[in-house]
Amino acid sequence: MKKNIGTIDKVIRILIAVVITVLFFVQVISGTLGIILMVLAAIFILTSIISVCPLYLPFRLSTNKKKS
Repeated sequence: MKKNIGTIDKVIRILIAVVITVLFFVQVISGTLGIILMVLAAIFILTSIISVCPLYLPFRLSTNKKKS
């Protein structure tokens, strides 16, 4: 797959995932909401690592700067 996540997008996704994880472990968020947000955090980390966001594909969006 073609990479469609740029550096700034990766950093934002990782920061959001870290914040969600910290809030979960200090029990600010818990229960079903906590589990759902932890899954979302895991998805953010995974998409940051592989640099592909499946939700961007159907809309042909990309935050990755193309080199000319």
